[in-house]
Amino acid sequence: MLVNMNEVLLPAQKGKYGVGMFNAVNLEMARGIIAAAEKANSPVIMGTAEVFFSYCPLEEAAYYLIPMAKKAKVPVVIHLDHGMTKEACVQALELGFTSIMYDCSLESYDVNVRRVKEMANLAHSHGASIEGELGHVGDNEGSYEGQHEMEDPSIFFTDPAVAKDFVFQTGIDALAIAVGTAHGAYKRPPKLDFERIETISKTTTVPLVLHGGSGLSEADFKQAIDSGISKINVFTDINTAAVEAMFRQFTSFNKGMIDLIPATVESIKEKVLEKMEVFSSYNRV
Repeated sequence: MLVNMNEVLLPAQKGKYGVGMFNAVNLEMARGIIAAAEKANSPVIMGTAEVFFSYCPLEEAAYYLIPMAKKAKVPVVIHLDHGMTKEACVQALELGFTSIMYDCSLESYDVNVRRVKEMANLAHSHGASIEGELGHVGDNEGSYEGQHEMEDPSIFFTDPAVAKDFVFQTGIDALAIAVGTAHGAYKRPPKLDFERIETISKTTTVPLVLHGGSGLSEADFKQAIDSGISKINVFTDINTAAVEAMFRQFTSFNKGMIDLIPATVESIKEKVLEKMEVFSSYNRV
């Protein structure tokens, strides 16, 4: 069933479990994600990001994401992750996405507040939810998210003292925070600021979002959720799992796409299931 983000994150926030957000840039990824969610009897957030439009235009993604969500046996949110432009966010809402993230985190605080507030009003008028970002989540080398590598990421960590005002001023439904994670594959284990997560959780009312979930340990996930995280974004892990599954099929070169599709779907399904089990055994509908 197709739902917005509030319908899955508010129960997660109350129940102290995590809901995964997985980008699906083709049909096989979407099939694997939904199959995992249905097997786990778990809600899921699925979508795409503006950085992926060159691989799969937003309109084409909507053609398969939204009908698949409607037919799913579990709640599925169709989400635009890291919408960097107003135009992309508006298009997603018009296409029927039930949730958007308007990422103005690289702008000044005042600009971030003004733009996200305007977009929140528009999203809510469509019955959709909206996520904003305060601070800035950086990128590991090779990340698809924008190549914003930082020598000292802590400079861009979310300020707990400002988070409450940001949520109040913008009217967002979820807040992405910068606490030590980054997009892409980690060269070394990240060090998350769990105390910062807990402080922000206590000073704000909305569910908190952890970006850069690929490569984190099971202990990291559990402590982050215990500290107040409700939504966890994962892409790199499922993206690489799909490619590894394809390579395993090439014992010879007399293969076609139809030989690769089942293995890709199954690999995505198993990787998403693995994450869901870690996010919480209580993540059930």
